[in-house]
Amino acid sequence: MNNKIETARIIKSGRAVMGMELGSTRIKAVLAGPDNQLLAVGGYAWENEQQDGIWTYSLEKVWEGIAAAFSNLKKEVEDGCGAELNKLAMAGFSAMMHGYLVFNSSGELLVPFRTWRNNITAQASGELTEVLEYPIPQRWSVAHFHQALLNGEEHVPEAAFLTTLIRRPAVLTGAGSACTTNMPLPGDLRVIWLNCFPR
Repeated sequence: MNNKIETARIIKSGRAVMGMELGSTRIKAVLAGPDNQLLAVGGYAWENEQQDGIWTYSLEKVWEGIAAAFSNLKKEVEDGCGAELNKLAMAGFSAMMHGYLVFNSSGELLVPFRTWRNNITAQASGELTEVLEYPIPQRWSVAHFHQALLNGEEHVPEAAFLTTLIRRPAVLTGAGSACTTNMPLPGDLRVIWLNCFPR
């Protein structure tokens, strides 16, 4: 059987699975079939920036990159087999596991995302390692928070929760049922998400 025809059938029937990974220099989206065969790949190149001595990505850039990687994946599918990618069996997301995103009780970001690249928490890392009797690297979120506390940073009293880009990890499914996600989805990405996972 023609691979393009079979690929189109898999995609049109909603049996494809998407994985997306937000890496340090690239966001990658991969589409696989039921037997784990690679169907298509999309991506978006990005790079963190230094602001006030802190390596960061803006959250706008994160959402822009996710939308662009997914758009590139859709285009590859359309160009490769002529099918339109509008539903999936499942999607999974992975991202940088180290860094610092801190929010207030209203869900507002208090300081720019501090990426894994920041090694600015030596004092906190040392103190936590000694107290916990377990090595706490400078890149870990808890080291960033403790360092912010030691530095007397203004945002600390408002902090309600902290995380990294893998906030609220979940496998999100949409095979014929309502898609459930607790991820906040702004504007265009919400449209992409709802098109990807019809109710």
